[in-house]
Amino acid sequence: MKISQRQIDDFERDGVVMIKGLFADWVEELRLGIERNMNEPGPEHHQYIGENENGSFFGDYCNWQRIPEFVKVIEESDAGTAAAQLTASNTIQVFHEHILVKEPGTSMPTPWHQDSPYYFIEGNQTVSFWCPLDPVNDATLRCVAGSHKWAKPVMPMKWSTNERFFPNKDDYIPVPDPDSDLKKYPVKEWEMEPGDVVAFNYETLHGSRGNTTNNRRRAFSLRLFGDDAKYVTRPGPCSPPFTGHSLREGDILDEELFPVIYSR
Repeated sequence: MKISQRQIDDFERDGVVMIKGLFADWVEELRLGIERNMNEPGPEHHQYIGENENGSFFGDYCNWQRIPEFVKVIEESDAGTAAAQLTASNTIQVFHEHILVKEPGTSMPTPWHQDSPYYFIEGNQTVSFWCPLDPVNDATLRCVAGSHKWAKPVMPMKWSTNERFFPNKDDYIPVPDPDSDLKKYPVKEWEMEPGDVVAFNYETLHGSRGNTTNNRRRAFSLRLFGDDAKYVTRPGPCSPPFTGHSLREGDILDEELFPVIYSR
């Protein structure tokens, strides 16, 4: 797939762009992978539903290498090529995948957040691909344009309890409410068909509404990074944890832990 110059410019300026049909040929494969993942959840699986919330909001990540459908999509689709074009990177590595399934009648939204503050990765050449496997309108992904260029990151929060992830709040800004001031926080969102993809920078503020429809909302997200990504320490445990490595501040991320899927 050839990413247009306009899409590259939009991604650089806004930190987000929608790509029609990037995974259109892989929808059934991804649906099968999600079913396999839900039937055989990994150690990091979560039920994100908070107290007094209705429905079911299942999430799991860091399973792709044991789920053949995910392996096939990640290694054989245009994901690596598209990521390289968007980020102007010579190589693309896999950080992790994430599945997010909101069953019908799930009232809980995905809270506004940036991915980067949860991660031990810093760099400008990062991209997440969020792909719905069911048609979405209200339950689509929402991103605040330009938030990847804010001076300070947004405080990461625990979704189920709304507690701060890290104790030192001075290095972060509180989670804003974009819907309270859409001029200050311009929200980008799209009605999407299965296989369409929202591509966004790790530092782009994003979230989504609950799923109040009568249909499931299955989403597959793939987090990739490029040449300038380095290991960074945070003031507490990261998510995903990725324990057992020997990486130190400023290290290039190990290709054995984070495989290369594209090299120019």
